[in-house]
Amino acid sequence: MKTTIYIILAFYLVGLTGCDYMFSPEDENIRNREDLADNAAFAEGLLLNAYVRLPGNYSFDDVATDDAVTNDVDNSYLKMATGTWSSISNPMSAWDGCFTAIQYLNLMLEESDNIQWATSGEGTKEMFNDRIKGECYGLRALHMFYLLRAHSGRTSDGQLLGFPIITISQNGESNFNIPRNTFSDCIKQIYNDIDRAIDLLPLDFEDIANDSQVPDKYAGVKYSEYNRVFGSYNRQRMSARIAMAIRSKVSLLAASPAYDGTNDDWIYAADAAGDVLDLIGGTAGIADNGYYWYSSNNAGEINNIGEGLNPKEILWRGNISESNSLESDNYPPTLYGNGRVNPTQNLVDAFPMKNGYPINDTSHSFYNSETPYSNRDPRLLTYIIVNGSEAGPSSSPIITEVGKGNDAINAISTSTRTGYYLRKLLREDVNLSPTSSQSQIHYFPRIRYTEIFLNYAEAANRAWGPDGKGSHGYSAREVIGAIRKRAGITQPDRYLESIISTEDMETLIRNERRIELCFEGFRFWDLRRWNCDLTEPAKGVRVMGSIFHYFNVENRNYQPYMNYGPIPYDEVKKWSQLQQNAGW
Repeated sequence: MKTTIYIILAFYLVGLTGCDYMFSPEDENIRNREDLADNAAFAEGLLLNAYVRLPGNYSFDDVATDDAVTNDVDNSYLKMATGTWSSISNPMSAWDGCFTAIQYLNLMLEESDNIQWATSGEGTKEMFNDRIKGECYGLRALHMFYLLRAHSGRTSDGQLLGFPIITISQNGESNFNIPRNTFSDCIKQIYNDIDRAIDLLPLDFEDIANDSQVPDKYAGVKYSEYNRVFGSYNRQRMSARIAMAIRSKVSLLAASPAYDGTNDDWIYAADAAGDVLDLIGGTAGIADNGYYWYSSNNAGEINNIGEGLNPKEILWRGNISESNSLESDNYPPTLYGNGRVNPTQNLVDAFPMKNGYPINDTSHSFYNSETPYSNRDPRLLTYIIVNGSEAGPSSSPIITEVGKGNDAINAISTSTRTGYYLRKLLREDVNLSPTSSQSQIHYFPRIRYTEIFLNYAEAANRAWGPDGKGSHGYSAREVIGAIRKRAGITQPDRYLESIISTEDMETLIRNERRIELCFEGFRFWDLRRWNCDLTEPAKGVRVMGSIFHYFNVENRNYQPYMNYGPIPYDEVKKWSQLQQNAGW
C-alpha cells in the first residue's frame, strides 16, 4: 500500500485529541490546532488515525462460537464464551477505539476547508479537500457501523437504541452526558455519511490518460493534477466502491431479525449489495479462486500484488507484509506451531457432501460415518485439517488419533482440543523449522466480494424469494449456485434445485455463509443478528482406530440478553443519560 508512510505519521499523532488544552504550545514545541492550516501533512494525521484504528488482522472471535475453540487458556474470547462476559470485561467492545477515530474525523471535517492542501495546480487544493472529506465521511460511517454492531440493543423499557451520534469535535467544554440515539437514527446517519463519501470520491483511485477524462465537476483541471489527487497512488484508501460495500454491510445488519428488519429493509439491503456486484458483472464476476485467495496454491497471485492492486476476490485490503505469525499460532505442533484455533465438529458437520446434500439427508447424501471425510464438499479439507491430512511445506501427515503423538487430541498444551486444526488463512509454504524458518507474503482482506455476494443472496431471498432478481438480473439461487459450483459441488446441484421455499433457501444461505466466511470474524455477529442460539456446545471428535467418538468440548455460557452487547460499565456510571442495554 502506497500510503504506508502516512500510516507511520499517524502513530506520531496518536496523542492528538479534540480538547483545546491539548493544543496549547508546550516547551517541546508541540503543534496545536491552529498549525493545521499551513501543514497539510500534519493535518492529514487526523484522518490517518482513523485508518490506523480499523481492524488490521483476524480477530478469531470464532472461538467464542460453535465454530471453534482455542487451546490458549488466557484467551479473552474463551473466557467470554464460558461465563465472564460483562460490561466491565468485554473483548467485543468497539466503544473507545471507534469514538476516538470519530473524534479525529470530526476534527478533520471541521478544519479541512481551512487547510492549504496544495500550493500549486489549478483546482488541486479543492480536489484534495473533496478527497479528504470523502474519506472522512466513509471512515466515520464504518466506525459507526462497528459501534452499532457491538453496542446497539434494547433497553429495559424496550427501546432499540444505537449509540450517541456525535458529528462535531468535542473539547473540555463539551457536554458529554448525552443519550443514545435510536437504532434507526444511527442507520440514517451512517447512510448519510456514505452518500457524502460516494459523492466526493472516485469509484476507484486510478490514473487517467488525458484531460478529456477529467470528471465534469473538475472541468478545467489538468489530468496530471487529477492523478495527483485521485490517481493510483492512493489505492486502498476509502473510495466510492468501498463506501458502497460498507452500505451493504450496514443495510444487512439493519434488515436482520434482531433489529426488526422489514421487507423494505431487505429490498434496500439487496439493492445495496447488488449495486456493488453490478460493477463486476454480477455472478459472472465471481473469482474462481475466491475461496482460497490466501493459499500457497495461489502464491503466484499473492506474491505479485503490488502498486496497491487487488486480486479479483478482494474489494479492499490492508497492507502486504512478510510474516509467519498466522502459521506459528495455528500450525499443529509437529509443524512447530501452537495449534491455537481448533475447528469444531459442529463446523465440520456443516459442510455438505460433494453432491451438495447435507450429511443428515440419509436419502441422498451417501454419508458414511465410518469414513466421515470422504466425498465431502472440497472446502472441508481446504479449510480444516482432519486426522490423516497432509499439511505444511513438506506435506507431512497430521495424526490427531488418540495417543499417536503431539498432534493427537489433548496430547500437549499446544495440541488440538477438538480433533481438528485450522488450515484456512494459512500459507503452507511457510516453514517454521528452527533450522530453516521462513516467512511468506500475507495480506488482510477488509472486504471480500464473496461477503457481498452472500449479503445479496440473504437479502434478495428475503426481499423477492429464491428466484426473484429485483433490478439486478440475478437471484439468490443463482448466487448460491455460483458459489457452490466454484467450491466443487457436483453439477447440476440437485440439492439446490430441490429448494422451493424462502425459509429453506435462507437455511442454505446461512450455512453457505458459515462455510465461506469461517474464521474471518463473521459467525459471532451473524448468530446475534439472526437471533440464533449462542449456547450450542462446541463439539469435537476422538479418533481411536476406526472408532469416531463425538463429545462436548466446551459449553457456551451465554444468556438470552447477550444477543445485544453492553455499553461499557464506566461510561454508564459516568453519564446519567446513557442507558444500558437490558440485562447488563
